[in-house]
Amino acid sequence: MNSIQKLFQKKDQNLLSIYFTCGFPELNDTTKVISELEKHGVDFIEVGLPYSDPLADGPTIQESSQKALENGINLDLIFDQLMTIKATNKTPLVLMGYLNQMLKYGEDKFCQKVVDCGIDTLIIPDLPMVEFENHYQQLFDKYGLTNVFLITPNTEEERIRKIDSYTKAFIYVVASSSITGAKGEISNQQIDYFDRIKAMNLKSKLIIGFGISDKQTFHTACKYANGAIIGSAFIKNVAKNGVDKIDAFITPIIS
Repeated sequence: MNSIQKLFQKKDQNLLSIYFTCGFPELNDTTKVISELEKHGVDFIEVGLPYSDPLADGPTIQESSQKALENGINLDLIFDQLMTIKATNKTPLVLMGYLNQMLKYGEDKFCQKVVDCGIDTLIIPDLPMVEFENHYQQLFDKYGLTNVFLITPNTEEERIRKIDSYTKAFIYVVASSSITGAKGEISNQQIDYFDRIKAMNLKSKLIIGFGISDKQTFHTACKYANGAIIGSAFIKNVAKNGVDKIDAFITPIIS
């Protein structure tokens, strides 16, 4: 049983996850952000690996990745940072990166480093299903890792049900067919999409992301899923107010 499955055993409604970019706003802020998020009641944390060509990320996260890379962040340093907090952090971490990062680093080396850091769940949004079935499922099983698949409003039911059969953590329900970024209110069209997915009675837990930004959008999303992920809005807040003011962002959402 992985860390996310254990989390769902304790709590399976209104889960709040926060995405952040490693090495942002300052090079050594990775562990500070994790500590602050844990302290203020976030249920699990999506750890973003800065990348030069992030296909799923909107301008806010792209800019944070660029700043982190300019700060000097790299995978070796990120893994070192995560190792330093492994013993004290009790909040599940989900590592989000891109396939090319794993390939360039070395697949086995990457997976072993992830496990060494106490992480067992990955989000690789550009990992093709066929590649997962032919290679990466076996690789991840070897290291006790599980991959989170994303679905969008355009994902066909056959693919959704296949993803459901492979899922060991949660299905990432992308709220819109666009890149990440705070969008304001959740539209009626999005609610129809959430209703459609909910009506499929999938076995997997559902977490909604993309465009979730505040208490209102978070609680609306939670009516149709087990929880939601906030990314761009959090990044903007950290950029503006710093790591020491994270509680002022989190508390109003979960209160």
